[in-house]
Amino acid sequence: MLQGPGANAGVVDLGGGVAVAFKVESHNHPTAVEPFQGAATGVGGIIRDVVAMGARPVALLDALRFGAPDWRLRRAVAGIAHYGNCVGIPTVGGETAFDEAYAANPLVNAMCVGLLPTERLLRARASGDGNLLVLYGAFTGRDGIGGASVLASQDLAGSDAKRPSVQIGDPFRGKALLEVSLELVERDLVLGLQDCGAAGLASSIAEMARGVGVDVHLDRVPLREPGLEPWEIMLSESQERMVAVVAPEQLDRVRAVCARWELPCAAIGAVTGHGELRAYHDGELVGAVPAAFLTDETPRYEVAQRPRPVRNWTPDPVNAESKRWIYEQYDQLVGSRTVRRPGAGAAVLRVDGVRGIAVSLDGPPLGSDDPFRAGYEATMTSARKVAAAGGTPLALTDCLNLGNPERPEIGWELAQAIEGIARAAEELGIPVVSGNVSLYNETDGRPIPPTPVVGCVGLVADVRPLAAR
Repeated sequence: MLQGPGANAGVVDLGGGVAVAFKVESHNHPTAVEPFQGAATGVGGIIRDVVAMGARPVALLDALRFGAPDWRLRRAVAGIAHYGNCVGIPTVGGETAFDEAYAANPLVNAMCVGLLPTERLLRARASGDGNLLVLYGAFTGRDGIGGASVLASQDLAGSDAKRPSVQIGDPFRGKALLEVSLELVERDLVLGLQDCGAAGLASSIAEMARGVGVDVHLDRVPLREPGLEPWEIMLSESQERMVAVVAPEQLDRVRAVCARWELPCAAIGAVTGHGELRAYHDGELVGAVPAAFLTDETPRYEVAQRPRPVRNWTPDPVNAESKRWIYEQYDQLVGSRTVRRPGAGAAVLRVDGVRGIAVSLDGPPLGSDDPFRAGYEATMTSARKVAAAGGTPLALTDCLNLGNPERPEIGWELAQAIEGIARAAEELGIPVVSGNVSLYNETDGRPIPPTPVVGCVGLVADVRPLAAR
């Protein structure tokens, strides 16, 4: 393990100078409000997390839970296909299941896998007093403001009113952002990268300020429309944006790379030694907070837990029907690495002339809301699929999809789901290196069943027998 939890993605050494970066993340609430853009921007966000580690994305997977194969699912699948196909990354695996329990709270969990030279691993942390913070990518607008707070941490009742909080994706700009980021890394023009995801600049710059401090000048941010207030610029979740730490002498070279791909680029701040995140607008200090309060010294507390009876039910018969119509909408071969396609357990992708990686993403079996079993079975199923494809499981990533953790019975589900994943990982002898938590998945007090989704990556020593089939 080269990078564990706490970074944009986990990274594991494959040997031979190559590493694999991967992570799974949710975009559940945006999908519930606007299925196409909610699912599409979920794919875009997880791609940027992997790029921020200095890796080139080579595969996407998705795990979907919907109430039925209705228009919401069709629009979400179209959004996933649109973004992945346009960016040029194959969608090679995942799972889809249906149950009435997910009718108002569908789940879209997206996983991205990337490859990088082991010596090129980047971390999203600023360093070097006087180094610059450079924002590049799309212009900043009002779309997505409040996505993290209005959508991700609330009951979805009255979701139509929350539609403006859903981000709008642009996969073609996303492709340019990917290529620019990797060129900047390969030419050693940046010292660190961070994706602008949930809470926009507020969260990305807070992460970068950890252990040092930063000054950010919000009036220098390239805007899509005039008149944005400083707080709107700080909290906008406009898609396809990255923040880089750049030495002053490299700024012109960074600008030249961005200009060639027609991406806005601006130095919006600098690394400091004062330990605070300080925001300025037109020369006036408009906000300041110790960076540690947003990172290492955030409040920690035990969630109240109350065990509840486990419920069993009969899954919808529609789950037995073929899902081919879903994965046939995804480009499975772009990039020329795919050896084993969707539809047969784990997918396999070529790493070099002989070796490959097997990748899978699975949720728990339907028919029970036992949170421990859900975590355990999702982990074991994902690892078994990798093994069945000829891979040696190396590491795991997980996304915990549950209801409101402020309710003691949901707090118990959260703890039990984690324990189930941990038990399975210990028995398998492999680490969990990255992941995501999606909570408050409920409407009018009705939560979804505990649904931990687990991805697994394994090393295939020789892909030639698979390629010959």
